[in-house]
Amino acid sequence: MLTQEFITSSDTPILDEALVASLRERFKGELLRPSDDGYEAARSIWNAMIGRRPALIARCTSSQDVIEAVNFARENHLLLSVRGGGHNVAGNALNDSGLMIDLSPMKEIQVDPQNGTANAQPGVVFGELDRATQPYGLAVPGGIVSETGIAGLTLGGGFGWLTRKYGFTCDNLISAEVVSADGELLTASEDENPDLYWGIRGGGGNFGIVTSFKYRLRPVGPEVMAGTIIYSLDAAAEALRFYRDFTAGTPEELGAMAVFRLAPPAPFIPQELHGKPVLAIIVCYVGEVEEGKRVLQPLRDFGHPVFDGLKPTTFTAHNSSLDPGQPHGKYYYWKSEYVISLPDDAIETLVAFAANMTSPYSRLAAFHLGGATRRIDEQAMAVSHRDAEYVIAINTGWADPQDSEKQVTWTRDLWTAMRPFSSGGVYVNFLSTDDGEDRVRAAYGAEKYERLVQLKNKYDPGNLFRMNQNIKPDN
Repeated sequence: MLTQEFITSSDTPILDEALVASLRERFKGELLRPSDDGYEAARSIWNAMIGRRPALIARCTSSQDVIEAVNFARENHLLLSVRGGGHNVAGNALNDSGLMIDLSPMKEIQVDPQNGTANAQPGVVFGELDRATQPYGLAVPGGIVSETGIAGLTLGGGFGWLTRKYGFTCDNLISAEVVSADGELLTASEDENPDLYWGIRGGGGNFGIVTSFKYRLRPVGPEVMAGTIIYSLDAAAEALRFYRDFTAGTPEELGAMAVFRLAPPAPFIPQELHGKPVLAIIVCYVGEVEEGKRVLQPLRDFGHPVFDGLKPTTFTAHNSSLDPGQPHGKYYYWKSEYVISLPDDAIETLVAFAANMTSPYSRLAAFHLGGATRRIDEQAMAVSHRDAEYVIAINTGWADPQDSEKQVTWTRDLWTAMRPFSSGGVYVNFLSTDDGEDRVRAAYGAEKYERLVQLKNKYDPGNLFRMNQNIKPDN
């Protein structure tokens, strides 16, 4: 049976109107009650599995709005949640009967190509940031879905096509403006509040609400060599072994992911494979296109793929190409593990479970890491497990809520079967709503977790920011 976490709330939250009126006097953005036009749209997040109903949604337009909302929640003892892009699988943006701080209206981006930096507000998603930076041949290392918000991805670590060349997203964070639990606007950088700077780079939203991110830009594109090669399931085990061996020797410019999915009804895929499980190897070479062609030729020469879509393309096009596969408003449940290697037994396990995939919205991925992530000391910031070679992501999605129990069971069974191959760590942004404190600890390891607790004691001793992968204070 599904846990209560997966059941949509039908309760109507109650909050005294006089309290709301007092906030309206100071708040410049929009305040939404459950009866207001726009409330349902504002509480709609990517994962339809989560249906909580806040008593009040504060759609912020500035840092001052965030300060006012934080103070209001603290002073009135309200459960507080924070929405950036609303793309987190655990649905932590939503709460029941509390205050949701909605940062999505905060969309300002400032690009400084001469100094190689960009400032962006927390409502920005990566596709918007790409479109602002790519005219200069620059990018912030982000994720693989352009609709993902920059805030949650950065605060949890962040990996994608540029990771092997330029590190995690949080490795490229120069500074941040953070509203603390007591309503103060702090700067977190190497020079100001360095302990907070250490914690927000991987520690999630546990220590405050970031209202501005300053990133280091990296040279990328605008044209890259990228795309997808697809193999039938019969050839998947051999192709996945090749992927493992091939990626072990490729340069850091190559980002790669092997992913099982159901073949779409596309004209370039044989009709007999439509709706059947296939293995897609998706790559992005962020150096010179001609060199990318040379590096990728062994992949193109291997086996008998049913489709070879590798070609020069724009980075913005490639970085948004996966968006349609897991659309807003479906039901999602994820499990994940870091692994040091992909032994043959792990590959056989992945292939066996992939054969039983039933939803076009599910993805079973092995994303290649390493490279630049390992050039930074493991203790330099909260983000952890820099020794992992791959992240295994069981990203299950479906359209019919009647299928929830079947899909969740398949996900948990596969996760259990893959646990013996785990490094013991997990990517914090991939934790689902039913992952408990032990899994949060596993995201950091014992030593870092205790350091994060001490940081929580300092910056949020009352655990105001607890709708997240929570690090509880111990004082």
